[in-house]
Amino acid sequence: MERQNQGAGKEKSTSELTNEFINEHPDIKNCLKKGLINYSSLARYIAKDLGIENKTSKEAILIAARRFKQKLEKEHGHEAKIRDLLSQAETEIKNKINVFILEKNLDMESIDDMQKKARTEGGKFYLSEGSGNYTIITQERYAKDMHSKFKLKIIKHEKDLALINLKTPVQIEELRGVVAFITSLFAENGVNIVEFLSCWNDIMFIIDAKDVTRTIEFLKF
Repeated sequence: MERQNQGAGKEKSTSELTNEFINEHPDIKNCLKKGLINYSSLARYIAKDLGIENKTSKEAILIAARRFKQKLEKEHGHEAKIRDLLSQAETEIKNKINVFILEKNLDMESIDDMQKKARTEGGKFYLSEGSGNYTIITQERYAKDMHSKFKLKIIKHEKDLALINLKTPVQIEELRGVVAFITSLFAENGVNIVEFLSCWNDIMFIIDAKDVTRTIEFLKF
């Protein structure tokens, strides 16, 4: 059974569709990795979701799922290396974090002033530039100053957040897939990543403060 790949004019095979489906469902992928999946049931489930419930397609899905499992087994050794690296990481947690989304047509000197103030006081202040806006991640104690300086330039202001900083060994730059592995843990555990920052061997996640305890649990390696 072939399906149309929208926008590309290319047909996708049942095997490709099955692989995409599993990759898009971390819970199924995780159970498949651990050998907790009944392949026949999985094939029926995927076939129904894809709308290709004929016998031939179900058999093709089953074969593709088994091959996917074999691929996951080959990746197990690499995952072990990632876990070993992360077991050496130090975790820093900061609560009372705020995120501001700002319009781009603003006075950069004001941002520089805020950043200098935060640095002088040993505070947190991270600036990232998007195509149409700036994102500033800072602490709640600077929220009043942010509103005072930027007023109507603030598109969005998020409160009650926390920053989780994984300070990994520098060998992270030589090991592929570390960030993908960590973000998959957030997805599997139902924790939304509000913002993400990476600076060499620092990997920083901004999450809802209520999710901190759960996050610390699944980030134990």
